[in-house]
Amino acid sequence: MSSGDMSLDMILKDPEQAIPATKVELSVSCRKLRDMDVFSKSDPMCVLYIKILGSESYREVGRTEVISNNLNPKFVKKFLVDYFFEEVQHLKFEVYDIDSRSTDLSQHESVHLQRGPSKNAGHITVRGEELSSCRDMIYMKFRGEHLDKKDTFGKSDPFLLIYRENLDEGFTVCHKTEIIKKTLNPSWKEFSILSRSLCNGDYDRRLKFECYDWDSDGGHDLIGIFETTSRELSRGPGPSNVYEVSDPRQPTSLHYMNPYQPNHYIRALRAVGEVIEDYDTDKLFPALGFGARVPPHMQVSHEFFMNGDPYNPFCQGVQGILDAYQRTLATVQLYGPTNFAPVINHVARFASAKTDGSEYFILLIITDGIITDLPHTKQAIVYAARLPMSIIIVGVGNEDFSAMEVLDGDEVRLSYQGVQAERDIVQFVPFRNFENNSDAIVSQAQLAKEVLAEIPDQFLSYMRKHQINPKPRRGSLTSIASHASAMASAPPMILLSDARAELTPDEGEIQEVSKYQPQAKIQLKEGVI
Repeated sequence: MSSGDMSLDMILKDPEQAIPATKVELSVSCRKLRDMDVFSKSDPMCVLYIKILGSESYREVGRTEVISNNLNPKFVKKFLVDYFFEEVQHLKFEVYDIDSRSTDLSQHESVHLQRGPSKNAGHITVRGEELSSCRDMIYMKFRGEHLDKKDTFGKSDPFLLIYRENLDEGFTVCHKTEIIKKTLNPSWKEFSILSRSLCNGDYDRRLKFECYDWDSDGGHDLIGIFETTSRELSRGPGPSNVYEVSDPRQPTSLHYMNPYQPNHYIRALRAVGEVIEDYDTDKLFPALGFGARVPPHMQVSHEFFMNGDPYNPFCQGVQGILDAYQRTLATVQLYGPTNFAPVINHVARFASAKTDGSEYFILLIITDGIITDLPHTKQAIVYAARLPMSIIIVGVGNEDFSAMEVLDGDEVRLSYQGVQAERDIVQFVPFRNFENNSDAIVSQAQLAKEVLAEIPDQFLSYMRKHQINPKPRRGSLTSIASHASAMASAPPMILLSDARAELTPDEGEIQEVSKYQPQAKIQLKEGVI
């Protein structure tokens, strides 16, 4: 053996001389663990060991937290290990059922795990990811409003689980808030987390928040889910960081399908659609949804076809739209935020190809009014005002619709960055203004009359501006409708209360992070992100 070979052999066997190539974070989850307790479920904890180089012995690296009454734990605490390229590092994972406060593992029962398929053993999943060098510390604080009541004889006991997206598009839990007992309006304590733990330094990586009602038996009830990114959170408290977390299967949701009475969405669709469809010769309407995770990959979308067919998105008449809407609710997961711009731009692309007056497009948007992309929506409307299209917005629920009033240019013509809309093309009407009438048919007729009142003038204003004279062949009116976002009369929401970051001294990193921080929106009481 040459001296070079002897040197290599020494490096492999002497960990003190080896230099770690990088640090790797290991996340652990288990499923179908064997129940070791008689009167309750196991309380699992995972322990990681690493084999000592040149020895048959293992040393303990660390332990996860204990998760009570759970046979399918997803551990929040991670293992951080040094990775050596030139070494074969043997890892051993053991799961214990913790029955006391003793730190002596011999006092606790080991839960059997099995490599490969087995009916009698649990399974463990370990995910590894190389950590970035980013050491920024992020501080966040959340509160909830009008959360769903899950307990029969009391209020909910809510807590949040925060997940980060993995490279394989799965999710790994990275933080759990404290549990707040007996409240539907929780305000969780501020917490800090390293940027590399939250998003591994990637501010555009998706984060998933799950809100649960805690139960002592471990069977926590899901209240709702939403997704965002660190970039969005860095904007600080405000409309862009208000997230709806209701469930359309619950009676409190405006999407709830009551077998005896149509919901607000169905009533609004019928009121407007049944008038408009008679002005379309083939009665084929593409119907768009926004604000949901859609199959097959369950990616968040603000522009998807409700019939699920991007090649043939047309619905036959108003009833076809209603059928597609009800099928969609069964297959998507409703998510915020509420972005109008993608749908408006979608219709504008079609309208821009029909500027000769042969067709006129009407976009019907039904929403709860918590718009989160107001600047982009203003820009989209100003552009669309040059095209043969009108926008009808029906606000459902009891939310603050002041942002919608801004979009309706009846009083002041809408503008964006100094550019004024050529025409007023938006008509907004709150649905609640027509709910007091005991006669549903009369109420529906009044709603239709109100929202369609400005359409003829908007249609004529476009034709006159472009000097388009009437033709023998009647143009068609195309309606595109709906909004797939969770809503309720007092919609349950999770709001970012406070957020800030402590940056590392390196100036390059400070400059990199600071670009995610619009100063106008981050003047918070306790700091800035």
